[in-house]
Amino acid sequence: MGILLFVLGLVLCYGITILDTQSNGIFKQERIGRLGKPFWIYKLRTLHARTQKISLWGHLLRKTKLDEIPQLINIVKGEMTLVGPRPDIAGYADTLDESDSLIVTLLPGITGLASLKYRNEEQLLAQQLDPLAYNDSVIWPDKVRINKWYALNRTFLMDVLILFYTIFPFHFDVDAFIEKYSG
Repeated sequence: MGILLFVLGLVLCYGITILDTQSNGIFKQERIGRLGKPFWIYKLRTLHARTQKISLWGHLLRKTKLDEIPQLINIVKGEMTLVGPRPDIAGYADTLDESDSLIVTLLPGITGLASLKYRNEEQLLAQQLDPLAYNDSVIWPDKVRINKWYALNRTFLMDVLILFYTIFPFHFDVDAFIEKYSG
């Protein structure tokens, strides 16, 4: 019964997205996956097809991360996993130096430690005078640091913890967690 309700919820969510965005409801974008291999990532569309503005429904999908649900397709295809470094667009992962390229040996994930720390990344970037420069000089290097630490220290229990804090968005201090388990 629970699976049926889950599937009905997904169908309803997808239907609302189609009506809200006046599109097919799915957004796809090329990302860089494991070992630098490009793949198409899927999300529920949050921008209206005509206005290209985020709708009220789109804001809700992004805030709750429900727009990420279609990435279950990427998991089934073997391109992603539940927990791991988020897949980047071309131009980032391919700039990693040799010691940091450990990150792309992992399957990318729907969520991860860097995703938890930067859960509010859109709002953070919106507050910057030059969002791209801030991303490139502050956020991206910090995500690399976090993802490299994860790649070197990951465990099944850590993945369970990351999933818990993704589903239940209580405060989780990623830097304090890394510091505690680095010694």
